[in-house]
Amino acid sequence: MFEQTRAWVEVNSHTDHVAGVDAMGARLAEAFALPGLAHETWAAEGRGAHHVWRTAARGARVLLVGHHDTVFPPGHFEGWREEGGRATGPGALDMKGGLAIIRAVLATLADAGVLAELPLAVVSVSDEEIGSPTSRPHLEALARGAACALVFESGRVADAIVTRRRGTGVLRVTSRGRAAHAGNAHREGANAIWALARFIDLAQRLTDYARGVTVNVGTITGGTSKNTVPDEARCVVDLRFESVADANALLAALRAAADEATLGMPNTSLTFDGGVSRLPMERTDASAALYREYAACQRASGLGDGETPLIGGGSDANTVSAVGVPAIDGLGPRGAGFHTQTEYVELASFVPKAQALLRFLWARLEV
Repeated sequence: MFEQTRAWVEVNSHTDHVAGVDAMGARLAEAFALPGLAHETWAAEGRGAHHVWRTAARGARVLLVGHHDTVFPPGHFEGWREEGGRATGPGALDMKGGLAIIRAVLATLADAGVLAELPLAVVSVSDEEIGSPTSRPHLEALARGAACALVFESGRVADAIVTRRRGTGVLRVTSRGRAAHAGNAHREGANAIWALARFIDLAQRLTDYARGVTVNVGTITGGTSKNTVPDEARCVVDLRFESVADANALLAALRAAADEATLGMPNTSLTFDGGVSRLPMERTDASAALYREYAACQRASGLGDGETPLIGGGSDANTVSAVGVPAIDGLGPRGAGFHTQTEYVELASFVPKAQALLRFLWARLEV
């Protein structure tokens, strides 16, 4: 697993570096060429290809989920370094180490001659780090009817398993007004920046920490010069929420805020682009039962067996759980620093993490 992870980490597969993403995908295709697994690719316009492998066994499948893109552009953070029981490198934790664990376990099952007996699907997508815009329809279709989904994102402190993630959304808001000279014809203008500022104030007030709802206006642009009434302004808004109901309520409240912001401001308007990117991964009775089952496998492998607190960011666990499939996440090797240049995995966690997955799948064979 170390050699596999190292070889993959040394391939730069930043999401926008399509040639690198596809080079990484080709290495995955070679590594997962195991007896009993059929391989196919899903093309994606402007992105690297997504890869899926399936067994022919009948029944509700166990879905193993990963991604082979990373957040680091070429030249930004490269290479693999080992020191003090840790390996540092782009994607070592997020999440090429997790893919190596999946591959090692499937190879073990193939060697034992039982891989083909498991109803199983494995997917690795090329665009998870930007919200899975091209892979989402494929993931949803693959997940429908699955028995459960195991997501091998970065392992957490004390091997805690992820059972809840906040949903995410993005709104790009455009404000339009009427340009005029600020000195000679100020009365004739309609200030787009002012209308947008009114909206921003109302939008930010929708944050409700008690419910886990946050609204963050992260960027704003507009205007052409100080002495021109601006006819256009834009902002980008990050949205987070813990439930589907709160996602729907938040979008409705933002639309109402846009209407209120332009009241009494003739010749101004606000338009939205975007919305919910990922619905929340909510903890259900079924996903709680899946957590307990997998936690027992971790415990038997010498790992921790707790649950993480609510995770603020989304992953493909959000996508598959949104179609009603019990899902758990954070099953990859333990480490820290994902999305930073200190990203590392704890090498000692690979084998017990693989043992936990093997125990889980082996129990499925015995049923």
